[in-house]
Amino acid sequence: MPHTPRAAVVGLAGPRLTAEEVALLKRMPPAGVILFRRNVESPAQLRALTDSVRDVLGAMAPILVDQEGGRVARLRAPFWPEFPPAASFEGRPDAAAHACAGAMGAIAVAAGIDTICAPVLDLRLPGAHSVIGDRAFSADPAEVARLGLAWARGLLDAGCVPVMKHIPGHGRATADSHLDLPVVAVAAEVLAADLAPFQALAGVIPWAMTAHIVYPAWDDVHCATLSPRIIEEIIRGYVGFDGVLVSDDLTMKALAGDSLDLAEAALAAGCDLVLHCSGVFAETAALLAGCPAMTARAQERMARARGMAGQMAGQMAGHTA
Repeated sequence: MPHTPRAAVVGLAGPRLTAEEVALLKRMPPAGVILFRRNVESPAQLRALTDSVRDVLGAMAPILVDQEGGRVARLRAPFWPEFPPAASFEGRPDAAAHACAGAMGAIAVAAGIDTICAPVLDLRLPGAHSVIGDRAFSADPAEVARLGLAWARGLLDAGCVPVMKHIPGHGRATADSHLDLPVVAVAAEVLAADLAPFQALAGVIPWAMTAHIVYPAWDDVHCATLSPRIIEEIIRGYVGFDGVLVSDDLTMKALAGDSLDLAEAALAAGCDLVLHCSGVFAETAALLAGCPAMTARAQERMARARGMAGQMAGQMAGHTA
């Protein structure tokens, strides 16, 4: 019988699967993989890599990439176009954001990538850390929701699954969660603005990525990724998101402790999947050795997300035939 995938999405070491990676992925398959610049050399090489991943994990295994445009993009010149950051679309028609996202999605699909970690639905607020900055569409929640919807539809039309991030909102953080644990100490009433874009798109975007941020208004002990209360009451409850919930990278310095312990805590808190991006073989092997299998509910959510992207791509093909 085939193995039920572990509830993890993992990074790879380089531009080709190594023999030890192939053996590990066969023995303890993750739900999917995520790619970075270290995995990308050229279009032909990238397609060979994604094909080899699916040869091991199966055709339905998601392959993720951060491809937002601007400074966060893994597929770049000289082989791929450079796309503008999200902030450049503020005030522009929906069609502009839709077209940009659709073009990025088509490039990803041609490379064998089916899941794009975008759009960023965080607010672009003055005084916040620049880690978000022009990755966000606007400071206005309604504008973020408008452009985020156009962006998500562009990706879905291309056949890609969009991942909205960083729920419940990274826009107020004054620290970079790659380096420190941010604390956003404002009232719940204020945080309603941060939640508004996620709430508006909860039924449209089938994946969401958590924020490694403490929000004392909701939980003064655990960051959102590790907080049962935030995931159950805020993300699943108030926001109404019932799609695939994946953690941000467990190896970021916002989180302290062993990656496997963190994975177990995030999954127990209500995440469907955890993200482990280092690509260091020993670390990946240790995580997968102890990581629980995906739950049936998580597998249902993932199948629904795949269906949404496939349906939209099929509709677009019909319109252009």
